[in-house]
Amino acid sequence: MRSLNLCVPHKNRLRLSSWMMYRQVLHFNRNTFSSIKKCAISIALAVGLVTGTPALEFLGQANASAIAPALPDVSVLISGPPIKDPGALLRYALPIDNKAIREVQKPLEDITESLKIAGVKALDSVERNTRQASRALKQGRTLIVGGLTKSKVDDGIELLNKLEAGLDELQKIVEDKNRAAVAPKQKELLNYVGGVEEDMVDGFPYEVPEEYKNMPLLKGRATVDMKVKVKDNPNFDECVFRIVLDGYNAPIQRGKHVFLMMLIDCIIVFFSPADGFVVQTGDPEGPAEGFIDPSTEKTRTVPLEIMVIGEKAPFYGETLEELGLYKAQTRLPFNAFGTMAMAREEFDNNSASSQVFWLLKESELTPSNANILDGRYAVFGYVTENEDLLADLKVGDVIESVQVVAGLDNLVNPSYKIAG
Repeated sequence: MRSLNLCVPHKNRLRLSSWMMYRQVLHFNRNTFSSIKKCAISIALAVGLVTGTPALEFLGQANASAIAPALPDVSVLISGPPIKDPGALLRYALPIDNKAIREVQKPLEDITESLKIAGVKALDSVERNTRQASRALKQGRTLIVGGLTKSKVDDGIELLNKLEAGLDELQKIVEDKNRAAVAPKQKELLNYVGGVEEDMVDGFPYEVPEEYKNMPLLKGRATVDMKVKVKDNPNFDECVFRIVLDGYNAPIQRGKHVFLMMLIDCIIVFFSPADGFVVQTGDPEGPAEGFIDPSTEKTRTVPLEIMVIGEKAPFYGETLEELGLYKAQTRLPFNAFGTMAMAREEFDNNSASSQVFWLLKESELTPSNANILDGRYAVFGYVTENEDLLADLKVGDVIESVQVVAGLDNLVNPSYKIAG
């Protein structure tokens, strides 16, 4: 694969005040951003969330009917601590329904919060988490094994045995008051849990709509390593970002991305010089603003694809706001640093082509679990290793290689071509 140069086209350069930054978040797209007038309703909603300022006073009575139904529903999203770890988000996003394994997972995930307590006092909370997970594993093991796919029972049992032994090791770490060893062991145990949960997935859980069946589809998950050569950075000169693409919750976006990674010759990165809350990439060289199929000379696009918690299949072509689903929460939210999503034109939901972006930080205007990007743009994966280094990318850095290291066999229709 050829080296992929990262650069910023002049048309996409931004000089952001706090308000202009917020306009960018609201209407992130491949070309330009809307006027404040066109996004005033969404701005008012978010300002109301952060400051408590009534949106009606901000917009005036003329727009009251447009926003009144949304206010109570949006506020419902801010409840409980949001999940921000990409690994945890991916585990909870798996299409399984096994309460027993989730009861093992939850206290292990909670160790992250326990470790926020200063000093060795954190270990008291970690010990409770460990005992709870061990108890849940012993009590629920039969139900967990019963939930494994027949072809993966042996693998699942092996992982459960490793998990049980690892919990004993974690207990010993706590008894020895070795705080530094807790987080690595937690990660190891959660990897076992995630493996068991993946062994519970029996095939692809739903049918893709007929009009999209011939597109590249990722029916499962794929792991990608993106190697970047960094220019003029004294801290590091090379980095490999590991990305997990989740096709269970939006197979079209993920399939398209895996397919394009094998074809695109040049990628452009869009890095906001003022606020740096996203980094964008994926625009091929030349005047085109998306991926042009060389055999048809037409732009390949994909529909907006959003999976909502509680639904069996994604919604296509409409934002959750347009569907009136103000209380709905997406299965893959913009909670984590390194959340990866498709960029699109502002007023065309189905215009995503080749450009993608990563979320670099959580601002006061885009809090986790109440993020105005959720339900408007299609998330299709998370950076799970070296995500913090995304913020160091800049114009002139080079993507040296993109390699699918696992899950390529889940890609369906890789030779898709646009008809006509």
